Amino acid sequence: MILSGKALAAEIEEGLKKRVEKLGFSPGLDIVMVGDDPASRTYVEKKLNKAGDIGIKGRLHHLTESTTEEELLTLISKLNADKSVHGFIVQMPLPKQIDSLKIISAIDPRKDADGLHPLNLGRLAQGSKTIASATPKGIMRMIDYYKIPLAGMEAVVVGRSNMVGKPISYLLTNRDATVTLCHSKTKNLAEHTRRADLLVVAVGSPYLIKADMVKEGAHIIDVGTTKLAGKTVGDVDFDPVSRKASVTPVPGGVGPLTVIMLMENLVELAERAKAEPQPEPPPSRRRRKQG
Repeated sequence: MILSGKALAAEIEEGLKKRVEKLGFSPGLDIVMVGDDPASRTYVEKKLNKAGDIGIKGRLHHLTESTTEEELLTLISKLNADKSVHGFIVQMPLPKQIDSLKIISAIDPRKDADGLHPLNLGRLAQGSKTIASATPKGIMRMIDYYKIPLAGMEAVVVGRSNMVGKPISYLLTNRDATVTLCHSKTKNLAEHTRRADLLVVAVGSPYLIKADMVKEGAHIIDVGTTKLAGKTVGDVDFDPVSRKASVTPVPGGVGPLTVIMLMENLVELAERAKAEPQPEPPPSRRRRKQG
């Protein structure tokens, strides 16, 4: 079976349009992009176009490759303080002169549309309600859409990034799956992947997962995207693997859900901001009458 994300993404999009209408205003999503990475530019355009479709006010801050860390931190401080910005993201990767973790940590957790702030990641690991990273959140929605039972399931995650690998391992654990997290230093990777009832692969290594590395009847989520000979391919050798397991295509699998989950995060942040009680004005000072 092919696990497509397109129909589910369209369904979620319709629900988000209704939630934006109920808000009574267009929530603001700002995207900060530093440099001219072609893949980043493509992703940013998709996000801004989808925001417009839903009724979200998207705005791009495009900075040059030579932008300093201090300049980027100054912009983040302004976005944190801007009440018209309900959430924002800093598009990765960043140029080498900028510390990505320092930048992510400077984002107000209440405006962290990507769910990457250490506080939000910590809450996710804890199992508390929080904003989850868009791709892992989309994976979980796909699992529910296809009614894949997680409790007691042997789940293997390949890739330990803060954006996908670690967050999805937390989410799966919180749903009672037995999770193994593999990475570049894992020995005998195939021994782990062959045990998996659910396999999530997010490393950006084309055709890493071959048919002899997966269990018959397994469910496989392919998060990897790599341009190869002008074609976008995933981490899974799709054709032979799809003959023995359910697998997401690349493109058309997790990708549409990643974009729509970012929009859902933004709408949720706007709803929270609207629900927050406004501070009471200070009491007026009356001058006492003399005598």
